[in-house]
Amino acid sequence: MEKIQHPDRIEKVYEFTIPKGQSSERLDNFLTRMIPNATRTKVQKAIAAERVLVNSKTKKPSYKIAPMDHILCTVMKLPPIELIPEEIPLNIVYEDDYLIVVNKPAGMCVHPGIGNRYGTLVNALLYYFGIRDSINIEVTDLDDDDNENDNDELAESDDLAEQDNESYININDIQINGVRPFLVHRIDKDTTGLLVVAKTLEVHRGLSEQFSKKTSTREYNAIVWGKPKKERGTIDGNIGRSPNDRKAFAVVEHGGKPAITDYEVLEYFLYTSLLKFNLHTGRTHQIRVHAASIGHKLFGDVRYGGDKVLFGRENPQWRNTALKYLTANPRQMLHAKTLGFLHPITKQWMDFDSELPDDMLEQIENMRKFIK
Repeated sequence: MEKIQHPDRIEKVYEFTIPKGQSSERLDNFLTRMIPNATRTKVQKAIAAERVLVNSKTKKPSYKIAPMDHILCTVMKLPPIELIPEEIPLNIVYEDDYLIVVNKPAGMCVHPGIGNRYGTLVNALLYYFGIRDSINIEVTDLDDDDNENDNDELAESDDLAEQDNESYININDIQINGVRPFLVHRIDKDTTGLLVVAKTLEVHRGLSEQFSKKTSTREYNAIVWGKPKKERGTIDGNIGRSPNDRKAFAVVEHGGKPAITDYEVLEYFLYTSLLKFNLHTGRTHQIRVHAASIGHKLFGDVRYGGDKVLFGRENPQWRNTALKYLTANPRQMLHAKTLGFLHPITKQWMDFDSELPDDMLEQIENMRKFIK
């Protein structure tokens, strides 16, 4: 596994003196309101860690602030991200004056994040656009320590507006020499496939509206464990944070966000299958979570348990072959294969298709040797 880029945190102190006439308010509510980008949960964690002092003493989150109280809140803040243009090869499928379509390889994050500051698609695009100067991006105050590890908390095909932004560094406000790499949608770090990036605000708005209204089209191919009984089906289940693993998602009975995924079997093998997925919604890890929920985890998916031999363990030849595949390519076998949208400027419908990556093609070819 690639080492996550953990920067050292720096101390920042927020200081407040409650003025006369200030109405009574809970300490956690006050700090949530006063500290930029803070949430109540994060403030409560800071209080529990004794990083909040009122008149030089620790207090409970429910403490009611009073006039002339002196409050110190120490935040261990992540340093700004230095967004550096990097000369990284790009597989450009299409480009004009308004947008660019790229085929992202496995292992590349779409944008800089708390745990991944370099080597992203955005770093590569800035260099490709001719930018050479770096720029600092402030990171949200009171970020949870857990978020440092969220190196691939990206949506499989969601528009950015619907995302949980805890681990997202918003680069859409950046403008360098008139150039902006406007991200319209994202795919996971270890998912391959097609992405469209807008070059102007007008195009970004036009594309974002299509992605939000689901009038754009996208198709994913994936290798999954097992053989679905039905050749076609729809998975309908709300997706929310997993109760067992904060960094994972799951189909949940209560809460979460509605999620609907269509699937079609393209090819059956002995212990695995090649499926096509189409999304009605775009939740974080939607395909990976929905596939796992019906007993067909994505082959190689480390986070959702697809990195083990789940079918055919009784067959030594297959077991050894599968372990070899899983070791050689430790990623979910998921590819964003097609992409379609209406060009916001020319008003022409644009359709793009891409070949499966070499590691998936190699695995499919070998799996064909295990057809019953």
